[in-house]
Amino acid sequence: MSRSLRLLGLSLGAILVVGACSAAATATPTPAPTGTPAATGTPAATATPAGSTAPTATPAASATPIATVPDGQTIFAGKLVICSDIPYPPQEFFDAQGNPVGSDIEIGQTIAQRLGLTPEVQNSVFDTIIAALQGGKCDIIISAQNITSDRIKQVDMIPYFQAGQSFVVAAGNPEGIKVQDDLCGKNIGAETGTTEVDYLNGTGDYKGQGLSAACVAKGKAKITVTSFAKDSDALLALQTNKVDAYFADSPVAGYYTVQHSDLFALSGLTLGVALEGISVANDDGHAGLRNAVQQALVSMINDGTYLQILKKYGDDAGAVTAADAMQMNKTQ
Repeated sequence: MSRSLRLLGLSLGAILVVGACSAAATATPTPAPTGTPAATGTPAATATPAGSTAPTATPAASATPIATVPDGQTIFAGKLVICSDIPYPPQEFFDAQGNPVGSDIEIGQTIAQRLGLTPEVQNSVFDTIIAALQGGKCDIIISAQNITSDRIKQVDMIPYFQAGQSFVVAAGNPEGIKVQDDLCGKNIGAETGTTEVDYLNGTGDYKGQGLSAACVAKGKAKITVTSFAKDSDALLALQTNKVDAYFADSPVAGYYTVQHSDLFALSGLTLGVALEGISVANDDGHAGLRNAVQQALVSMINDGTYLQILKKYGDDAGAVTAADAMQMNKTQ
């Protein structure tokens, strides 16, 4: 499914996982902790490549669940299968041992534990991740999904995080991308199926307000939008000068530039903040699961575990409140 790449004398296994034929998981650097790790008592679950069967995860379920999920509302009794598109650090990535880690992963694991379930992470391609949920490949999605009107027509989304959107450029910002107009005439890379692609193209929730169309309206050259199946492919394209900038959620953009400041930098241009949501099937047969996941998340926020997890990965600037988490399908 993935393999590390070595370019320009630098091992990119630390940050890049690129689709290939191998089934080996690629390591990503462990984040420098900025706070106290969440005391969940839940070790990392095991992930498997998309399309394969996940092995049994090992974390212990909570002896006293926050809420009970009705029988038949999870794929497997006693488990919570979580779809996530890895890598997208610091929210989801592989550690040096090939285990899935990150703030999203730990939030999902802790939710499972608080529901008396064992977490299992299913690595999924972002562009088809909702289809994976609807097709019974997983019980919930935690994968830095912005809550949009298009998505909430397909699934219910529980707000759990918020992030802006930033541009990563080559170190030194050779293309001089500092303000929005500087994007005009440039080739911008982003992951397929993301709101970043919609924002550039003026599609989805950004219909009528696309960044490329804004350039044309000012008499400037349009933006060339190059999309990639994996987030890491978009970053690799920036390193190899195939795109001029990489567009991603701010926590992800910031993480890559901190980890490899010799290669990448933030352009300084950050656009609108959006809520991200945990996705659950929106049919009546999953209402109990949806409500239980929401209760578990709110309990984590209220007792401080949620913020501890975010601080561990430097994500605490994107924290939401318990009141936010209670507002199902909230868009900004």
